[in-house]
Amino acid sequence: MKYSRWLPIFLLFFAVPVFSQRGDAPQAASGQPDTAALLQKIRDLEDRVIALEGQVRQLKTEPPPAQPTTSAPASAFTAQAGTPGVLGGAGGSAAKALNPDISVIGDFISVAGHNSLQPSPSLEMHESEVGLQAIIDPYARGDFFLSFGEEGVNLEEGYITLTALPAGFVAKVGKMRSAFGKVNTLHNHVLPWVDRPLVTNNLVGGEDGLDDAGVSIQRILPAPKGIFLEATGQLFRGDSGDKDHPLFRASTTSDVSAVAHLRGYKDITESTNLDLGLSYARGHNNLGTDFLTQLYGVDATLRWKPLRRSIYHSFVGRGELIWSQRQQLPSEQRAFGFYTSGDYQLGRRWFVGGRYDRAGRSEFANLTDQGASAVLTYWPSEFSQIRGQYRFTRYAGNVDANEFLMQLLFSLGAHGAHPF
Repeated sequence: MKYSRWLPIFLLFFAVPVFSQRGDAPQAASGQPDTAALLQKIRDLEDRVIALEGQVRQLKTEPPPAQPTTSAPASAFTAQAGTPGVLGGAGGSAAKALNPDISVIGDFISVAGHNSLQPSPSLEMHESEVGLQAIIDPYARGDFFLSFGEEGVNLEEGYITLTALPAGFVAKVGKMRSAFGKVNTLHNHVLPWVDRPLVTNNLVGGEDGLDDAGVSIQRILPAPKGIFLEATGQLFRGDSGDKDHPLFRASTTSDVSAVAHLRGYKDITESTNLDLGLSYARGHNNLGTDFLTQLYGVDATLRWKPLRRSIYHSFVGRGELIWSQRQQLPSEQRAFGFYTSGDYQLGRRWFVGGRYDRAGRSEFANLTDQGASAVLTYWPSEFSQIRGQYRFTRYAGNVDANEFLMQLLFSLGAHGAHPF
């Protein structure tokens, strides 16, 4: 193709005599129309030559088509030579792109002190969470979280999120933590404390909490003055809570449970925002189909993070109030509980916080537990953290427990962000 640039001149050289021999005297006399047409033809030929040059370059840069292997020794030789294999017409990089993001988070806890009512092991690999997350197609994504503990393996969450539904709706289908309150939605490694508050253990099903198979639908609602408003409705099978803290139990297929949540978010200043939520949950308890348990909740979160010093100083204040109405014999039990906490960032890697708990018991509303905790957290990097917590608990009947908890969290791989 190096002679392609001379092709227009070559054509012009032979085109002039041809036109002169055709005997078009009137046009040759005028000169203008014939010359203009000839120049236009030359430009068209140049454009075609340039296009052909581009096609030739493209063919030279494309790899040759993969040849099918005819025998096992040839495949082995290719692997030994280090040549990347071809899968379905695509290279190894394309095959890797189809794999989900995989992460592993370790949660190691040690406990010292005395607790006669709810003792904990002195050393425990409390949880190892494996996360598998990927975009399925332009309309959905998938998230799976497997929890490996000393008692076995549990599917903590596994659901598909449909993001392209009409009218702005977003749906989730699978097993998931319900949208009741704030703490119930958080995985263990996201908590700002080693343990969960008393109100979660006594009224909301313990560590497992409201976590069940079902369907969730949410939508952002129009709101004035820059307020973010989101409504969520969820329908579950009806089995929630762990064995020590039963919450909902389905005796028949019709004993489903329901959760509703309304969340409002507002930026107060450029560095401060407020998050408020209202929650409701209803389901059948472990006494049978004729006995219901209803939960009402209010949660609030205040965040302060100055723009200029955000990596060095910040503050998060949290609080939840929960009411429980449990139908049982001989009479309905109504219990109330709450927690309030604050966490302040001292420096780039140091955080200090405190929490106060008070909660009745869902089955024995006249019994109330209360406690207080002090927490110090150090982040060696974004992938690990070390936390120490002193916890004092006064159970009903004036039974005191003093404990010191140490926690080491570490993360491997790409772990997607949790809801804000």
